[in-house]
Amino acid sequence: MPEALIQHPFMSTGALTECNAEAMVGAMLAFELALAEVQETAGALPKGASRRMTTTLEDHVFDLDAIATGVSSGGNAAIPFVKQSRTALSEDLKSCWHQGATSQDVLDSALMLLLKPRLTAINHLLQRAKSASLVLMDTHDDTPMVGRTLMQQALPITFGVKVAHWALGLEQARRRLAPLIERGLPVQFGGAVGVHSGWEQQGLDFMDALAEKLGLATPVLPWHTDRQPIHALATALDAVAGAAEKAALDIALLTQTEVGEVSEPGGEGMGESSSMPHKRNPVRCALIRGAARQVHGHTTVILNATAQPLERGLGEWHAEWAPLVDSALLVEGVLERLVELFEGLEVHSEAMRRNLEITGRAIMAEPVARLLAPVLGQDAAKRLSTEAAETACRTGRSYAEVLGNHGEVQGRIDASELDRVTNPALYLGSSKAQVERAVAWLQAN
Repeated sequence: MPEALIQHPFMSTGALTECNAEAMVGAMLAFELALAEVQETAGALPKGASRRMTTTLEDHVFDLDAIATGVSSGGNAAIPFVKQSRTALSEDLKSCWHQGATSQDVLDSALMLLLKPRLTAINHLLQRAKSASLVLMDTHDDTPMVGRTLMQQALPITFGVKVAHWALGLEQARRRLAPLIERGLPVQFGGAVGVHSGWEQQGLDFMDALAEKLGLATPVLPWHTDRQPIHALATALDAVAGAAEKAALDIALLTQTEVGEVSEPGGEGMGESSSMPHKRNPVRCALIRGAARQVHGHTTVILNATAQPLERGLGEWHAEWAPLVDSALLVEGVLERLVELFEGLEVHSEAMRRNLEITGRAIMAEPVARLLAPVLGQDAAKRLSTEAAETACRTGRSYAEVLGNHGEVQGRIDASELDRVTNPALYLGSSKAQVERAVAWLQAN
């Protein structure tokens, strides 16, 4: 698979270097060495056994290709890894290796170790996005622009309140992820059928000590076929992807040539077309949305694998691995690009004003109808405001002028009042108050 060309560009480059096959083997090794240390401390292994294992294996060069090949026969990477590790140990240590564990213990715990720093990085990027959005909100809390529904001009809002909604979506997603970071991802240790066979109560003691040693959370029980931890992680990542995708979609729509209200940050070759030199494509938005769509698909796979049979998944567990890791790498890549967007977004307030005027201010038909209703009656006010809006759009005249010249309005509504009620900057509703409220909520946490 040409992943370097069609998969990795959507992901975080830094995360890719830290989430490769070597790192996965390192995480499996960390689990096994920690288990040996915990068992030795409890008197279940000979004194000095864990130190000797560490000395032998910490610099051991594992055959990654052989481990990958072994997945086909064993069903997961832990089995060939355990075999290679045991082969490297001296005869008296072989029986001490992997005691009481099963391959799912190794692999689940290794994945949690692998993903733990990714969650920290994702949280940091979300905090950066929040900081950048707060700057945009402060700068543009009273910058009027067109509010659009069903892709059509509706009524005025401010750019600040638009950014506030992006920021709230991202922060709500971050708060879904935060408990997983604070509590930690759980260690897995249950043995063959999840009840620490042969170790009795001591098995739970091993599990608790292992969690502390690895810096992972202590589960209530082993979770071999209780996939709620994976479900929670996958859906939290998906929430981040969805919130980022919303912002990228809005930004991309606002960059359209005919709209031109924002531009992505520039840069050498950024957004260039292979055939049209004049274009500046919203490439960051495209990459964000492309990555988010992949995350949504991965989440579906994981959700469909939530119910697993009896004491070990038959394909469901196996289906989780790649989507879970890929989702984390994709979300981190999404946020790196979103931070670039927020921190360098070019906002064209003059284009926003231009688009508010593009219909001759016919966008203000709603407040006009409200002004006319007490004078003309509800039905006549709605009819006249609609007719005048259509005339203003068709002729290029201002909405206020068309209204003022209408026979049913002349002499009944003052021209200055028509100018006021058709001024988009004076009809922004609670936009400014919403920004203030959003800022307070964002800064309180």
